[in-house]
Amino acid sequence: MNKLPAYPHLDGLVDLACRDGVDIRPTLLRVLTDLYVQKPTHSAMEEAQYLELALGLVDAVDEPTRAAVVASLANYPAAPVAILRKLGVPERLAEPMPLTERAPSSLIDMFFAAASDERRLILENLETTPPALARRPAPPSSEVIRRLENAALQHNTGEFGRILERALGVSHALAERIARDYSGEPLVIAAKALGMNASIFQRVLLFLNPAIGQSVGRVHDLARLFDDLKPDSADRMVSIWREAGRTSPPVHQPALWDDERRGARSLSTATPRRSLQNRDDQPSRFKSTGR
Repeated sequence: MNKLPAYPHLDGLVDLACRDGVDIRPTLLRVLTDLYVQKPTHSAMEEAQYLELALGLVDAVDEPTRAAVVASLANYPAAPVAILRKLGVPERLAEPMPLTERAPSSLIDMFFAAASDERRLILENLETTPPALARRPAPPSSEVIRRLENAALQHNTGEFGRILERALGVSHALAERIARDYSGEPLVIAAKALGMNASIFQRVLLFLNPAIGQSVGRVHDLARLFDDLKPDSADRMVSIWREAGRTSPPVHQPALWDDERRGARSLSTATPRRSLQNRDDQPSRFKSTGR
C-alpha cells in the first residue's frame, strides 16, 4: 500500500497493514473515516485518497466496522455517495444534501476542493435548483469584457481579479480565488455569467493562468465546458458566491465612469475661485475703503 500524502499520520498504520499476519484494515478504515469527517471540506487529493482507500477496505472489514463507518458518515453533509452505496446505505439516504440546503460558504468550499469531474457534477445539480436562487445582474458593458481580456493578455491576474470583483459583485478574496484557480472551472462560470463570447474566453484561458494555458488538453476541456454550461447554472453559482461574501450588488461601470466624478471635483474646486473673482469684480462702492 502506498504512502498517504493527504493523510501522513496514517503512514504507520499503512506500514503495519502491509505486514503478514496483522489485519489492521478495520482499524485503518475507522481511523481514516474519523479523520475525514473532522474536516468540513477537503482538497481534491484528500477526497480522492479517501475514496480510493475506503472503497478498497470496505469489502475487507467486518460488519461492526462497516456499521461504525456508516454511523460516522451518517451526519456528515458531504459524505461521499459512492462510499455510502458501497456500505449498503439505502439509495434515498445516500443522496447528497440538496445544494439549496447547504450554506453558501460550505458550497463554495466544497466546489473549490472538488476535482474537475466533481465540479461538473455540482454545476449539473445547480440546474435543478429553484430559479429564485439566481439573481442575474445587469449585463456588463463591452468595456468590462475588454478590460478583462486585456488584463488576461498581460498575464495580470491581480487586475483581472479586481475587475471581476466589481463585475460580479463578489468579495475580493473570492475574485482572486477564481482568477488564480489552477483547474479553471470557476473562470468558466464567471465568463459565462458575464456573457463573454467563446473566442474571448479562449484567449483568456490561454494567457491568464500559466497552469491552464500551457495545457492544450485543459484548454480544450474548459472550452467545451464553457459551451455546455447553461447560463442559468452559472448565474446560480455567482449568486451563491455573492451571497457568501455579502457584498453589494455588482456595478458595471461605463467606459467613462469617472468623468462625472472628475467633473464634480472640477466644479467644486472652481467655485471658490469664481466667487473670489466675482467679489473682485464688484463695484467699488461695495469694496472696503481701508478706513
